[in-house]
Amino acid sequence: MMKKGMSFDTIKEVAPSVFTETSSPETSNMYTHIPTYKVIEDMEKLNWYVDDVKEIKARKGIGFQKHMVIFRNDDIYIKAEDGDDVFPQILLINSHNGKSSFSFQAGLFRLICSNGLVISTQDFGSMKIRHMGYSFKELQQLISSVVDKMPLVVESMNKFREKQLNQDEQFKFVMEAIGLRFGDEQIEVSPEEILKPEREKDKGDDLWVVYNRVQEKLTQGTFNYTIRKKETNKTRKARKIKNFQQDIVLNKKLYELAESFT
Repeated sequence: MMKKGMSFDTIKEVAPSVFTETSSPETSNMYTHIPTYKVIEDMEKLNWYVDDVKEIKARKGIGFQKHMVIFRNDDIYIKAEDGDDVFPQILLINSHNGKSSFSFQAGLFRLICSNGLVISTQDFGSMKIRHMGYSFKELQQLISSVVDKMPLVVESMNKFREKQLNQDEQFKFVMEAIGLRFGDEQIEVSPEEILKPEREKDKGDDLWVVYNRVQEKLTQGTFNYTIRKKETNKTRKARKIKNFQQDIVLNKKLYELAESFT
């Protein structure tokens, strides 16, 4: 039987810190080092396999830096009548420098665009395992709690699909989303450009497709924007967000923004 998910060799190429066997010298005596790959092995016992991995680029403390592992269980998915199937994901964030515990967050993988979404922690709370006594039983209970809350995700998605947005509401969503990405910078964009569907199944005016179109454009950087300053106006091409911490923060805020429109 072919092994599911990414192989350890591939994971090691992309995020070597997953396999670091010792903790940073900066950690205290109370810190218990658990290599991230050990958690991956335990997740596989629960039928959750690695779908993607990322790590922060580091100049210092290489091998101990923060990294993220994304898990997916192909037997658990949200079936949509229009073919827009969504797979729940579990995002594990860890480091070996004593600055963070194992942090688990819930996400969604949208099959038709190979794009990931991060669910607001308002629904799922904070899920962490400390580096001071990791156990498989604790991990099993945590994963079960995530799966048990999946009906909440289905409920939210159904609300998104039922809510129709007029043009003014769509433009308002775009501008509020732009504010989430750029903060206090004076940014001008074309809402029409950001709302333009990239594929047939993304057409429509319901909140689900509008949210997904905007999320994809903002995280992938496929739009132009203008910085308004007194001296000059600069038009630039937006860049893809490559820092996974920034990506997660923006994703969660976009999800919360979408919820506020229901």
